[in-house]
Amino acid sequence: MIKKYIMERKSWIFFFLFMQLFILFVSYLDAAISLQSAFYIVFLLTIMLILFVIVRYKKETKFYKSLEEWESDLDLSNVLHAESPFEKMVESTLVNQTNLLKQSAWENRVSLEEEKDELLSWIHEVKTPLTAMHLIIERVEEEKIKSQLSYEWLRIHMLLDQQLHQKRIPFMENDLYIEHVELEPLIFKEIKALQSWCMQKGIGFDIELEVSSVLSDAKWLSFIIRQILTNAVKYSESSDIVIKSSMQKGHVQLEIRDFGRGIDPKDLPRIFDKGFTSTKAHQDQAATGMGLYLAKKAAEPLLIDIDVQSQLHEGTTFTITFPEKNEFVRITGM
Repeated sequence: MIKKYIMERKSWIFFFLFMQLFILFVSYLDAAISLQSAFYIVFLLTIMLILFVIVRYKKETKFYKSLEEWESDLDLSNVLHAESPFEKMVESTLVNQTNLLKQSAWENRVSLEEEKDELLSWIHEVKTPLTAMHLIIERVEEEKIKSQLSYEWLRIHMLLDQQLHQKRIPFMENDLYIEHVELEPLIFKEIKALQSWCMQKGIGFDIELEVSSVLSDAKWLSFIIRQILTNAVKYSESSDIVIKSSMQKGHVQLEIRDFGRGIDPKDLPRIFDKGFTSTKAHQDQAATGMGLYLAKKAAEPLLIDIDVQSQLHEGTTFTITFPEKNEFVRITGM
């Protein structure tokens, strides 16, 4: 701040130095003025200037230091009250701009909330005809057509489900209900939802649950498992998907392993990034790049860790690690 203050006042300082040199020059030309007295006057004026700069520095920089430390969070309470006319001009501009930004932010927030509510309402409305379509598909007698229709219906259902949960994730902490969740019925429910797709691709499931229940939110845990299972089925063909649970170092782990095409090593660090659809099959139009991203986002408030290991052309293993019971003290009063 000292350097900035000197740079701001350099024209005044240079003018002062010029005046001192001018006094010395006049005393040099005018024999009536003692050069020694002129040097003495210049010395005193220089001391006075230094003291003046120190005092003014402390007084003039307080307001600007508070601006420099301001976190730009639209809260002006930490900014010191302006004293000089120029500081008051700056303060007035800041207050006006901040009020405009607050108003704009509020309007945008209201607009986004309305848009979110409209979208959620639309998704719920669409689910009604989707349910009717599913019942109609079940009555189709031609198995090949029935299988194709079921697959396309499932794709629409999964996309709507992703969209619904994507809008809810920012507020999911308000919707959490931590309880003991039985893994077997939850997993079987998700497998049943994917049944038509699995039959079409010749995929089976091998389930071994050493630990039968976990402490979590059933609805959001279902969503996380759904995204991982969907990913496993999508990239597998005529093979089994192995689902195991075990206790490792005090933590329950749920392992979902497929024997599909695997993930390229250079893609592994990016699979949870929003919109990432792999570099190996970048032309895959069916991939949205949202499933694993949303699963990771939903896992964070639940204190769940998702780890992935994969070998190209050999398969992929997702490991879901649940927190210990006492770790939920931070998010629940259990």
